[in-house]
Amino acid sequence: MSLLNNLKSKLAPAKDKVSDFAQQHGDQIGQRLDKAAKVVDDKTKHKYSDKIQTGTGKAKGAVDRLAHKDSGGATPPPDAPPPPPAS
Repeated sequence: MSLLNNLKSKLAPAKDKVSDFAQQHGDQIGQRLDKAAKVVDDKTKHKYSDKIQTGTGKAKGAVDRLAHKDSGGATPPPDAPPPPPAS
């Protein structure tokens, strides 16, 4: 067995646990990401708002992909980034 296959087989249970967690708590994860993004955006005085929004959107997309991996269907497209926070 190659090293890569060996690693994949050992990491499979962890990946399944993360997927289950994302399915059960996806909404809470999204809310926490939004909250963290707002705090960072406020701390940087909105200088990097566009980059923060992009990163938050990508993180939410990754959580969605993990959560829907076991559904057997097609992976849903990533959502559009959230609107900018009100100043």
